[in-house]
Amino acid sequence: MCCWTGTGASIAANKIAGVRAALCVDAATAEGARRWNDANVLALSLRLTSDQTLVEILDAWFAGKPSTADEDTANITHLSDLE
Repeated sequence: MCCWTGTGASIAANKIAGVRAALCVDAATAEGARRWNDANVLALSLRLTSDQTLVEILDAWFAGKPSTADEDTANITHLSDLE
């Protein structure tokens, strides 16, 4: 999802059950969102995201997988419980 800042898009997406949207402004954030939070919706800022950064973010997002570490799966379960 995209909007000028990405904030509104992520807020709107997170109102939908089962969605864990993450506003990502760089590849490291995208990778971490997938790994530690099992984010399933990517929110982007149209204002801040250059073409080069977009490619980096998308590469990290699509390569990312949720962590299987106990502490990370517990965090993901906790996030799901908040719905």
